[in-house]
Amino acid sequence: MSKPEKPQRFASACPHDCPSTCAVEVEVHADGRIGRIHGTRDNDYTAGVICAKVARYSERLHHPDRLTKPLRRTGPKGSGQFEEISWEEALQDISEKFLEAEKKHGPQTVWPYFFAGTMGLVQRDSINRLRNAKSYSGMYQTFCTNMAWTGYIAGTGKLAGPDPREMALADTVVVWGTNPVATQVNVMTHAIKARKTRKAKIVVIDVYKTETMKQADIGLVLKPGSDAALACAVMHVLFRDGYADRAYMEKYADVPAELEEHLKTRSPEWASEITGLTVEQIEEFAKLVGETKKTYFRLGYGFTRQRNGVVSMHAASCIAVVGGHYQYEGGGAFHNNGAIFGLNMAMVEAHSLHDSSIRKLDMSQVGRILTGDKEALMDGPPITAMLIQNTNPVSVAPEQTLVKEALPAKTCSSWFMSNS
Repeated sequence: MSKPEKPQRFASACPHDCPSTCAVEVEVHADGRIGRIHGTRDNDYTAGVICAKVARYSERLHHPDRLTKPLRRTGPKGSGQFEEISWEEALQDISEKFLEAEKKHGPQTVWPYFFAGTMGLVQRDSINRLRNAKSYSGMYQTFCTNMAWTGYIAGTGKLAGPDPREMALADTVVVWGTNPVATQVNVMTHAIKARKTRKAKIVVIDVYKTETMKQADIGLVLKPGSDAALACAVMHVLFRDGYADRAYMEKYADVPAELEEHLKTRSPEWASEITGLTVEQIEEFAKLVGETKKTYFRLGYGFTRQRNGVVSMHAASCIAVVGGHYQYEGGGAFHNNGAIFGLNMAMVEAHSLHDSSIRKLDMSQVGRILTGDKEALMDGPPITAMLIQNTNPVSVAPEQTLVKEALPAKTCSSWFMSNS
């Protein structure tokens, strides 16, 4: 009996909604089915590591319950009754429904709605090509990135920071507002390397005791929305106790004197009442940051889960400036390096067809929009047809009662929705 043919390996990149974009090697069997997925060893960020979810990707790709053909609902909404149809039928049906909606209310009655179920630039963002070509309603992306990027860029000037591989060279790694044990395993790869090779301390700051915090040397559980207060108190201590790098700020920061004056009343005692942390916890953390020049702040998307996320992200990012940590390899504040790539999305999204006069609806207000709120609709026509791609607003959008009122539970298995 001959041995089964060994699967070939092909280079690829992970498409999941994670900041890493891991370099991977995919096993492909002779019958075309994929097998195990491995982190690429010769990529020194991925470093041969891949999360358990992606390593077992084939279990989802080849699962017998995976949808591979369009389904058309045959029973009432929520009944789960569907019939299989061809792609040609699905596309024809959707096109007719969209044209019917446009004829009644104009093209802005159609709202393509998407997010980051896949991070592939074509697979995700080309939906805007359809939007621009047809003059459908625009979408203001207020999930995840908006507040985090705004707060970070307010301090850095662009969406870029120190190389994340420098975490391995840090003497303190501060993981703030992210849970990489569950969502970005590569952060832990480099943070743990710093601990093993440099005896680095790992500090985790979050609003509950995450799996990442369980691996930390110092875990700080603060009240939701109080991150900026903690950041201000840390900077207060840096100025108060002589840890602030005034020469660095004089060269690279604006208004450091005004910042110091502002922070004089933002003491650990003041922050303790806001954050729920003890004065001793705040003092200990601030001293560690002040005494450790190679402190690497890994700032996550948790900041966006609160209304004051912009100022919270900005305040946290400023600690590395006050302490002068950016000067040292293994130091600084990092959130995202998207600006370094210079991607040209003009063709993918058909920028030449974009009409700036068309409204952009707030994706976080999908419940209000679909239930006819005039302000949310920007006094425009109702939304009577949607193309929902790579997201599940019933699960992830705010004001779920309103969302479910328009999109009853169990209807989102269909990628087209019409409430006309």
